[in-house]
Amino acid sequence: MNGIGTMINKLSLCALSVLAALPVGTVALAADSDMQLQQVLMLSRHNLRAPLADNGSVLEQSTKKSWPQWDVPGGQLTTKGGVLEVYMGNYTRQWLAQQGLVKNGSCPDSNNVFVYANSLQRTVATAQFFVNGAFPGCDVAVTHQDEMGTMDPIFNPVITDGSEAFNKKALAAMAAANEKLSLKPAFQRLEKIVDYKASPACNNKKQCDLSSGQNTFSAENGKEPNVSGPLKVGNSLMDAFTLQYYEGFPLDQVAWGQIKTPEQWKELSAIKNGYQDALFTSPDVSREVAAPLVDYIRSQLVDQDKANAPKVTLMVGHDSNIASLLSALQVKPYDLPDTYEKTPIGGQVVFERWHDAKNDKDLLKVEYVYQSADQLRNADVLSLKNPPKRVTLQLAGCETDANGYCSWDQFSQVLNSALQGTPMQPAAAPQPAAAAQSDDSAEAAATQDAAADKAQTDKAAAAKEKAEADKVAAEKAKADKAAADKAKADKAAADKAAAEKAKADKAAAEKEKADKADAAGKANADKAPAEAAGSDKADSTNAANAPAAANKDETKSAAAATQ
Repeated sequence: MNGIGTMINKLSLCALSVLAALPVGTVALAADSDMQLQQVLMLSRHNLRAPLADNGSVLEQSTKKSWPQWDVPGGQLTTKGGVLEVYMGNYTRQWLAQQGLVKNGSCPDSNNVFVYANSLQRTVATAQFFVNGAFPGCDVAVTHQDEMGTMDPIFNPVITDGSEAFNKKALAAMAAANEKLSLKPAFQRLEKIVDYKASPACNNKKQCDLSSGQNTFSAENGKEPNVSGPLKVGNSLMDAFTLQYYEGFPLDQVAWGQIKTPEQWKELSAIKNGYQDALFTSPDVSREVAAPLVDYIRSQLVDQDKANAPKVTLMVGHDSNIASLLSALQVKPYDLPDTYEKTPIGGQVVFERWHDAKNDKDLLKVEYVYQSADQLRNADVLSLKNPPKRVTLQLAGCETDANGYCSWDQFSQVLNSALQGTPMQPAAAPQPAAAAQSDDSAEAAATQDAAADKAQTDKAAAAKEKAEADKVAAEKAKADKAAADKAKADKAAADKAAAEKAKADKAAAEKEKADKADAAGKANADKAPAEAAGSDKADSTNAANAPAAANKDETKSAAAATQ
C-alpha cells in the first residue's frame, strides 16, 4: 500500500495539472427521450504499466539486445498510465452526465458510486486516477482488500476444480485452441526481431526455435491456466513491444525499430491475442475461472434492487478477467478498430441498464469502450468531441435489436447459465423421466426442485447480503480513515499552535529582557555625565575661593605688622 501512496503523491501535481487542462463537459439530454440510463457497471483493465517480464526473466533470456529502461518496476502503473486514466475518467463523467446519470459540477452521493479494484499496485492506482478524472475533489473511496500485492479472489482467474476429468478436458481445450492459431509466420518474424538464435535461451537452454517449438499447457487446481514454450515467450515479447509503443518510446527503440507497418503489428499481435484465447477463453476453462467475477456482477446488477444499488460501479482488474468473462457470457466474436489487442490497456466492458419508458421494461446494452493505439501513444485528451472508441457487444443468449439493446430478463438468465455447474451455483441433480414417476417420486422431485430454488434464493440473498456488507465495510473504513485523518490533522494543528505559542512567549520574554537591559544601560549612561558635571562644579568653586582666602590671610598679616 505504501507503494500506491508514494505513486499517488508523486503524480498528484501531474494529475492536478492534467485536470486543469481538461474540458468541462456540458449536460446534454440522451438522444432518445424514451430511453433512460439507470445503472452502469464498468469492468476495466488497468491502464499502462511496465512489462511484467522485466529484465532478468523471459525478456533478458530471449535476446542479447539491450531493453529500454522504464521509470517504474515491472508490472506497475506508469506515470503516463495515470494520465491516460485521468483522461478516461473525465470522459466517462461527461458521458454519464450526458445520459443524465450524474451531474456535472457537483460530487456524487457516496451511495451512487462504488469503485472496487484488485489489490495490486497497477489496479488500485488505475482506480484512483479514474476517480481523480471523473470526480475531481470528491470523496470517492477505492475499495480493495487490505493485503496489497495479493490477488483478490473476485479477480483471481484460478482453477478451482481439482478433478482429473476437468484437468483432461481443460488441457484438451487449450491445446485445441492453440492448434487453430496458425502463428508460424508471426513467430518467424519475432525470431528475427530479437535475434533469437543468439539469445541466452538458445545458447544455454538450447531453445532456439519459436516457430516450431512445442507448447505445454497446465490447469492445476488453485493456479491460473498456464503454458510453457514459444507461446509464453512470444506473449512476453509482444507485451513488452506493445507497451513500449503506448508509453511513447522513440520508434527506433520500440522493438529496436523492427516493427515498421500496421500489417506487421497485426501479424505479431496475433501471438499475444492467441495466448489469451488459448488459456482463458475455452468454454469450460472460462466458466471455471470467471465464476467469482460473474457471481459478483450478478450480485450487483441482478440480486440487488436497482433502487438501492449504486448507479455507477467501476471494477478494475486484468485482461484475463475480461477475456474469461466475455467467453463465459458467450459474447459473440467482436472486432475492435484501431487497436491490435482484443482486451486493450485501460479498456472497459460496460454493462448498461436502460429503462424503456414507452414499453415500461428494462434493457441491457454492453459496450467495449477503449482508447485506440494512437490515442494511447499520443496521450490524446478525451471528450465528447474526441471520444474513445465504442463497440457494441452481443451476447449469444440475449438477442439484440438494431440499437444494440437486449432484454434485461434474458441477461439475468445469461448470468445464471454462466454459473451453472460452478462452485458458485452447482448443477441441479438430474430429474427422473416423467413417465416413470410415481406420486412419491413426483413429490420427491417437487421437493428437490423447491430445495434447489430455495438454495438459489438463499445464495442470492447471501450474495446480496455480502455485497451490502462489503459496501458498509468500505464506507466504515472510509469514515474511520476520515476520522483518523481529522484527528491526526487536529493534533498536528494543536501541536503547531502550541509550538508557535511557546516560540512567541520565548520571543516576548527575550524581548522584555533585552528592553530592561537597554533601559538600564541608558540610565547608567545618563547618570555618568551628571556626576561628571557635579564634580567639575565643585572643583571650580574651590578654585575660586582659594585666592580670596589667601588675600584675607595676607591682610591679617599686614595689619599685625603695622601695629
